This record gives sequence, structure tokens and C-alpha cells, in this order.
Amino acid sequence: MNNAMTMVNIHEAKTNLSKIVDEVKKLGKPMVIAKAGKPQVKIVPLEQPEISTRFGFMTEPSNIPDNFDQMYTDEIQALFEGNS
Repeated sequence: MNNAMTMVNIHEAKTNLSKIVDEVKKLGKPMVIAKAGKPQVKIVPLEQPEISTRFGFMTEPSNIPDNFDQMYTDEIQALFEGNS
């Protein structure tokens, strides 16, 4: 994964400042403004974006048995062999 920050030139930043601020806030990732290709300032979000869960999926911690990957192997094998 690339961890490089997004960099925009100062002209683009002046033209699109509102969009840049919205993107930084939405993604929670800093953006660098450069002048003549040299980084000058960094815009950072004050708060990290809220991470939402899908429809409450896995909202509570759950207990998974140590042998969960071996559970019902005989029954599954029988189903594959047509011996239900």
C-alpha cells in the first residue's frame, strides 16, 4: 500500500480549497500543498472520520471456538460425497 500523501500545487489549492478541505475531512488523510514542486504546508483533519459498520454487522465481540475450522468436517465431507 502506498503511504505517500496527496500533493497539490498552490494554484490548484487556491482554486479548489473547499473541495480539498472536504476531501481531507472525509478521508481523514492529510494533503500537502506545494509551490514550484516543493512541499510548503500540510492540511490535516482535526478529527478522524467516523468508521461505520454495515447494518450492525459484528457490532458486539463474539467468541469463536478454538476448533472452529475443524467443526463438522465429517458432516461436510459426507455432503460432498452425497452421503447425507
